[in-house]
Amino acid sequence: MNVGDRVRLLTGTEEGIITRVLDSELVEVAIDNDFTIPVLLRELVPVAAEEGSAFRRPAPEVARPSTGAKKSKPQGGQPKAARPGTPPPPGPARPGAPQAGPSAAMPPRPAAATPPPPAPKGLYLALVHQAPELLALHLLNNTEAEVVFTYGEERQGKYRALATGQLKAKAASAPLAHLHLKDFEQWPAVVFQLLSFKLNADTAYDLLTKRQSFKAATFYSSRRPAPVIGKEAYLFQLDEKPAPALNPEKLAQAEAALEAAAAPAPVLDAKRANALQQALGGDKPAPVPAAIAPAPPKPAAALVPPPHEFDLHIDKLRPEGAEGLSNTAMLRQQLDAFEDALSRALATNMHEIIFIHGAGNGVLRKEIHRQLSRNKDIKFFEDAQKEKFGYGATLVRLK
Repeated sequence: MNVGDRVRLLTGTEEGIITRVLDSELVEVAIDNDFTIPVLLRELVPVAAEEGSAFRRPAPEVARPSTGAKKSKPQGGQPKAARPGTPPPPGPARPGAPQAGPSAAMPPRPAAATPPPPAPKGLYLALVHQAPELLALHLLNNTEAEVVFTYGEERQGKYRALATGQLKAKAASAPLAHLHLKDFEQWPAVVFQLLSFKLNADTAYDLLTKRQSFKAATFYSSRRPAPVIGKEAYLFQLDEKPAPALNPEKLAQAEAALEAAAAPAPVLDAKRANALQQALGGDKPAPVPAAIAPAPPKPAAALVPPPHEFDLHIDKLRPEGAEGLSNTAMLRQQLDAFEDALSRALATNMHEIIFIHGAGNGVLRKEIHRQLSRNKDIKFFEDAQKEKFGYGATLVRLK
């Protein structure tokens, strides 16, 4: 059994999804009513996908009379029961009266909701529910070309490669990872490397690298119908900026420059050097050229600690202010600046830092406090100097 398999408990009727392998004999199962329990493998049996259509088809709805209503005896030639959702016939038609057709008996249907527009062509990361709290991560290729890809995860600045493969046009990958909604704050950033190609095409494209992190402010608003698989998913496009086309002339020039740099410089022996010096009209023998020592590598830039009072107002982060930014984009930029300043403060062993976020509608302050409450490297945090900042700043003490 693997993560994502649907199973049934042998000691009961409960069914669920395997969400985690705890050890060689124990797994974690998410029951359909949204809680997880550890279960021994020998107490589980896999559920076949065909069981749902064979044994658990929904029962047809039956129209029931309202409480206190008397059942009317069916008239001659009339059906015993009307279809659910349709009004009963008004009674026997009088002689000579015009008979109402089916369209007159049926109530007007409400206008169908406008379906959302289909997703444009491109490469997508899709997170699809396999259980109420378990999401499967897929790569979707909604293009006419094939794609070679690698998939990896980045945690605390460390990258780990996890999968590689090739996708046909208009195809979806197998699940590349499984993520729990309850661990949303600990989700890693995912990194894709994508190379598109098409047989007999007249253009080659550069390798596209995309890093995608997940923020609560934008994650839950990304749910929409996914292309290729036809399911609801949390959808993120990976090629908003498509890979640039490769120029054959520039490639040839770059190859020639690399070959010239790798070729050793010609060395003149002493006799030829003296002959060359005399031919140029000099009497002094030419010295043998010495080998040029390679330049030492540049040292890495030192990590700079943030200021003790770090201002998160958008006009302090961007010289042009909030011009051209939506509220969501502005909040994302402020949270990115907060996370960067906090990580630099921890890396440089600062004891405390004050984040000036302003009062406003409280969205930025609430998100900062939520992230601080989950960080194990924080001693405590509180409103900083109300007489100076009011409720517009937060003092953070670091371990």
